Amino acid sequence: MAELIAVSGVKNSGKTTFLAALIPELKALGLRVAVIKHDGHSFLPDREGTDTFRLLEAGAMGTAVFDGEKFQAVKYARVSETELSALFPEADLILLEGFKHSSWLKIEILRGSVSREPVCDPATLLALVTDTEVRLPGVPAFALSDAAGVARLLRDRLKSMQEE
Repeated sequence: MAELIAVSGVKNSGKTTFLAALIPELKALGLRVAVIKHDGHSFLPDREGTDTFRLLEAGAMGTAVFDGEKFQAVKYARVSETELSALFPEADLILLEGFKHSSWLKIEILRGSVSREPVCDPATLLALVTDTEVRLPGVPAFALSDAAGVARLLRDRLKSMQEE
């Protein structure tokens, strides 16, 4: 089972931007990574104009589309991040985007132009990624541009967990 680690921070802190930089670094280290994003608002699960959008609008409880390489499914149902993680049995690591108030282990993104202090419980922090001088005891800090350093931290964590 893959480890789930959240990449958290306030709105517009750069979570997606950091994840987009982190994922290629993790892949370069040989890790298979999936992402589950939490949206605190109701999102549109398909694009207007697609056949599946039309079918959802017509009242289908769900739709799926696939080809020889990928699939996309939309189902109206309550689901947790843990349940969704079962979609990725081949992943070594599942990164959760959001979840700042959860008990998941986290990497917090702290961008000085958006916020001045961490919002996550320090006991849940694996690392702080920031462009500020903020530091927390026992929590390694990385620059916003150091996705490679965070990738190595995650790889080393996964290795040590496999050795236990």
